[in-house]
Amino acid sequence: MMRLYPLFSSSGGNSAYIGTKEEGILIDCGAACKRITAALDASGIPLSSVKAVFITHEHTDHIKGLKIFTKNTGIPVYSRERTLDELFDKGHILSRAVEIKDGADVAGMHITFFETPHDAVSPCGFRIETDNGACAVCTDLGEVTDEVMRGITGVNAILLEANYDEEMLRTGPYPYDLKRRISCGIGHLSNRQSAETALRLVRSGTTDIILGHLSQNNNTPSAALATVADFLSGEGLINGRDYMMTAAPRETPPTGADFVTFG
Repeated sequence: MMRLYPLFSSSGGNSAYIGTKEEGILIDCGAACKRITAALDASGIPLSSVKAVFITHEHTDHIKGLKIFTKNTGIPVYSRERTLDELFDKGHILSRAVEIKDGADVAGMHITFFETPHDAVSPCGFRIETDNGACAVCTDLGEVTDEVMRGITGVNAILLEANYDEEMLRTGPYPYDLKRRISCGIGHLSNRQSAETALRLVRSGTTDIILGHLSQNNNTPSAALATVADFLSGEGLINGRDYMMTAAPRETPPTGADFVTFG
């Protein structure tokens, strides 16, 4: 049974494990190598199970631990060409790099990318497919474009960004320029935008939603969950009946990461 484990998910660091306990992949490596290894271990996943690291983009909260992780393990890194060039130029990859073009087959899964609108060199999200189901990781985007929607439609499970509560961001302490950067079309998804996307996903067959990449300063799990659930309820869709939804923790607890299955 394939599983999606959100190991770390916040503006401070991001990494998810996807696969079985015997083999799988990491999406992003945004925490220290020791912390990622500990999170895998707490979840019952040996480090040897990780067959590749897929990188969405080069921002620090997605590649913080990549240099030491690749140095210690030799595990290959997959991403788009320009992202790999950026990471190599700055010394973040100390193993083999593989450019994703039409997709990659790793650990019994087929992984493809979709472009995301974000202020990075060549950002993307990932769709992971097996013979029995699919999941997607879709964070760090200022809006849900047609390409993004094509990339995530029909998945069984998704890690979906719900970065900020609009009112918390508006009245919070951030300077105006940063607030504008977060809320613009190449920034991040608000709880409301996440809710609108979740509605389209549930109607297309998605059953499990993990809200992720929540801002520590401009959001809370309860606010994100309530906004999305209330919006879907207004459309006649009830959490626990028509879909299952949780908020990813900022880091894996000592008891291990919760997960959803998708195939």
